[in-house]
Amino acid sequence: MRLNYPTNIRIVIVPCTGRVDIIHLLRALEAGADGVVVAGCLEGDCHYLTGNLKAKKRVAYVKKTLDDLGMEPERVEMFNLSAGEGIRFAEIAREMTERIKELGPSPLGRPAEKAA
Repeated sequence: MRLNYPTNIRIVIVPCTGRVDIIHLLRALEAGADGVVVAGCLEGDCHYLTGNLKAKKRVAYVKKTLDDLGMEPERVEMFNLSAGEGIRFAEIAREMTERIKELGPSPLGRPAEKAA
């Protein structure tokens, strides 16, 4: 659809959001991501039946963990949308980018910054 969304977004495609584990979300932040979005199927419309519900629970767990660690839980979010909602995906990408800009860089920093 040639939709525009921020160029600093890195997309990782998985067969189902149910394959996204807690460690993947935490490692993305540890590796220098300032925020993470999980975009899954609409609830009740998962090809793998409950994958998006599992992902929703995992995202909630990571948000609580970040809060317990003193980091902003708003850095991680899950959205449910269909494959035909490209315009909504672009909106989500822009919204999350703005949210992360307001929060500022991750307190974990970038790996290159730590070495310096």
